[in-house]
Amino acid sequence: MSGAEQIEQQPVEQQPVGIDELLERVRAGYRRIGAHEAYGAAQAGEALLVDIRYAALRERDGVIPGALVIERNELEWRLDPQGSHKTPEATGHDLQVVVICNEGYASSLAAASLHQLGLRRATDLIGGFQAWKAAGLPVTP
Repeated sequence: MSGAEQIEQQPVEQQPVGIDELLERVRAGYRRIGAHEAYGAAQAGEALLVDIRYAALRERDGVIPGALVIERNELEWRLDPQGSHKTPEATGHDLQVVVICNEGYASSLAAASLHQLGLRRATDLIGGFQAWKAAGLPVTP
């Protein structure tokens, strides 16, 4: 059986998709939020902002005051409320987490991953850090 025949026999949810379709699928699973809504929720103590950008981007563009910095490759381990490597902010599955990447792509996949861990209120910032900055919201150099 050829590789193409094996793919055709897989259930639809297991067939390979492109990144654009994958993003569309995961984003359909939760409500994304804009910069001003994220800022308001964080200011009210209703949401935890989590910056997953790598260090070079944070150094170049600055950081969001009060955001928890967890690089993408550690996110699930640090935010799993049942995990042995959780951060103190990972207080439970009802925690509202707003994941922030640079432009809002990697954060969508990260939020979907957090949903799989039971963090059903996880979401991501539409447009990422660049949208936050463009909205004139606080950034520390």
